Amino acid sequence: MTVSVFTGTDMHTILPRFSPLRRAGLAALLAVAMAGCASLSGRDPLNVQVAGVEPLEGQGLEMRLAVKLRVQNPNDSAVDYDGASLELELNGNRFATGVSGERGSIPRFGETVLTVPVSVSALSAIRQALGLADTARLDNIPYVVRGKLSGGVFGTTRFADKGTLSLPGY
Repeated sequence: MTVSVFTGTDMHTILPRFSPLRRAGLAALLAVAMAGCASLSGRDPLNVQVAGVEPLEGQGLEMRLAVKLRVQNPNDSAVDYDGASLELELNGNRFATGVSGERGSIPRFGETVLTVPVSVSALSAIRQALGLADTARLDNIPYVVRGKLSGGVFGTTRFADKGTLSLPGY
C-alpha cells in the first residue's frame, strides 16, 4: 500500500482549471443564489400577543401554565411552523420557560392561537411571590414574552411581546 502526500504545487493537477467563461458563469450563479436567499427574509415580522394564561397540572413543587399566544401574519404568504419555544418574564425576572412540538400554519393575512405549556420552578414562584408582596396591588404587573417558531433551516421566526398583566379578582 502506498500513501501519497500532495504539496501545494500538486494541487493544480487535482482541481480542474476553469476558463474565464466558466468562472463568470459560476460567479453569476453564486450571485443569483445569494439574491434568492436574501429575498427569503423580506417578510414583515409576526405580531404576537399573550391571549391568555391557564393553569395546568404540575409535578411536585413545579407549577405548570398554558400560555396562549395570538400570532398574526401580516404577510402575503403563509408561515409554517414545526415547534415553538418561549420564555416568560414577570417584573423583570425570568419566571417560566416552555416548548411545544405543535405543528401548524399561520395563513396569509391571518391569525392563529398557539398554546405553549410552560414550567415555573418553585424558586421562581417564591421569588415572584416575595416581589409581589412588596407591592400592595396585583394589577399592572409588567411582563415580557420572548420566543421563536421553528420552521426549518431558513424558517425560524423570533418574536417578543411586552405589556402588563392584571390578576383576575384583584
